[in-house]
Amino acid sequence: MSPLSKAERAELLSALDGWVLTPDRDAIHKRFVFDDFNTAFGWMTRVAMVAEKLNHHPEWTNVYCNVDVTLTTHDAKGLTRRDVELAHHMDQFAAGLTVDD
Repeated sequence: MSPLSKAERAELLSALDGWVLTPDRDAIHKRFVFDDFNTAFGWMTRVAMVAEKLNHHPEWTNVYCNVDVTLTTHDAKGLTRRDVELAHHMDQFAAGLTVDD
């Protein structure tokens, strides 16, 4: 897996809602805010199942109802399509949408 080209980056990242580039590395970040801890943890569990299938695991922290996520592909030393795909899954789960396997 190779890092996104400039053209791919412009196209794919513009389709992500609320994700921002991190200033000090080739990664994207987003904070998800849920109603309570149980909802946040349930979302993390759903994401973990998809991340395991994709063999692509997020960097994340959870404090009560907040989950901070950073995505990058360490093997590629930067952003790849895998990061964008996992970000889409996270957004869909947070919106309460079902994601097809």
